Amino acid sequence: MFTGIITGVGRIAAAHSLGSSDQHGKRLTVEAPSGYLDDVGLGDSIAINGACMTVTSLASDQSHFTIDISAESLDKTAGLDQTGPVNLEKALRANDRLGGHLVSGHVDGIGRVTFFAQVGESWELRILAPAALGKYLAYKGSITVNGVSLTVNRVQDLTDGCECSINLIPHTVQNTALGQLQAGSPVNLEIDLIARYVERMLGTPPQ
Repeated sequence: MFTGIITGVGRIAAAHSLGSSDQHGKRLTVEAPSGYLDDVGLGDSIAINGACMTVTSLASDQSHFTIDISAESLDKTAGLDQTGPVNLEKALRANDRLGGHLVSGHVDGIGRVTFFAQVGESWELRILAPAALGKYLAYKGSITVNGVSLTVNRVQDLTDGCECSINLIPHTVQNTALGQLQAGSPVNLEIDLIARYVERMLGTPPQ
């Protein structure tokens, strides 16, 4: 379990195939900020751009770690099959502050950035989410974008999906990998965990 509060920006330094076919996954080498891995052990969970992954090896100098990601996970996520900056969050401890919202680290769908620009001192980020996720998005509700807990400011249902608008303060842009986004960028989305249970209790059949 996670909170959506990014604790470090790392970098996928290498992505090696685990086999010769599309049914094989990849082994990723992820560089971490200095000291980030001091309290991390083999088998620990770290969310990488919002996807919960298991640490399979650690460098002796604690500078990087590896994960194995399946072909299924690669198919259901974005940005984990190539080198570049990624948001990192270690698993939540029972006595930690819940600064964002409850995040499972399970990606529900891939969205697409439709607009990202500075507005005043902040930044406006608009994302087109798959239509199936639209019913879970609400004004002032929570959504996780590439692992970052964010608040929805506006929702608009369109013919090709649901567009939500999010305001990013400068601190978020400067301390996460979201600042690298641009129009057309794919992003990992996770809906609010509570919305899943509300749907179940209301008896809405899953899609």
